[in-house]
Amino acid sequence: MSRRTERVASVIRTVLAQTIQTRLSDPRIEPLTSITHVEVSADFSVANVYVSVMAPAARQKLSVEALRHARGRLRAAVAHHLTLRRVPELVFHLDESIQRAFETVQQIDRLMEENGPTDEVDAAPGEEWTTSEGSDRASAPSEDLNG
Repeated sequence: MSRRTERVASVIRTVLAQTIQTRLSDPRIEPLTSITHVEVSADFSVANVYVSVMAPAARQKLSVEALRHARGRLRAAVAHHLTLRRVPELVFHLDESIQRAFETVQQIDRLMEENGPTDEVDAAPGEEWTTSEGSDRASAPSEDLNG
């Protein structure tokens, strides 16, 4: 991706994020809707916009559909901030990566609660970890850097 396409993608991302939060009043769009990234084609004819929606799957699809419905208004907002001969066509895609990461963190938290806290710290084979007196923190083995 060239530097120019990266700059255009960045402007589109910023403008869309602001416009969605401040100017669109469609009740189908969830409050926790964010633009994760934008990919602009080399000829600036198409901008693939990846959207993350923190909501159940049905509400996510509704939010993306509402954005597709409002793409003319969103494209006009982008046109106001870009100086291109032709404003890219906006194509919205649901980006589920943030949702999956959030679910993974929740699952890790659940597993840690089930297993309880651990007081032991595993040292690498052949190394011994020490604990300072009166402290719960283990420290790594020290190396003699002088020789």
